[in-house]
Amino acid sequence: MACRQCEVVCSETFYKEYDPDLSCIRIGEKNGAVKTTVCVQCGKCAKSCEQEAITKNAKGVFTIDKKKCVGCGKCAEVCPFGVLVMRKGAEHPSKCIACGKCAKSCPVDAIAVVEK
Repeated sequence: MACRQCEVVCSETFYKEYDPDLSCIRIGEKNGAVKTTVCVQCGKCAKSCEQEAITKNAKGVFTIDKKKCVGCGKCAEVCPFGVLVMRKGAEHPSKCIACGKCAKSCPVDAIAVVEK
């Protein structure tokens, strides 16, 4: 239904403000249908990280170690889905960590976090 509540929750969780460009989930339209784009845990970000700051956890989710991250933004550049966010002026990028807040906020239960 494209209410964008998931974008609101995601950007507010990471950045304490609503800005769809800061959300790690994207809601758009393609051929007249609503299209949701989120991190599919492909690992391209991890492969691009020279600091080895992005690793896969036991649940199969890639996470960013902010202590190792130097904020170069290469991971955001290689994300094929545009859902790894590097906010101007931020020290570190952010990406979906499968926290489930978007799913909990969805009024029609259209989102689910599925473990691989």
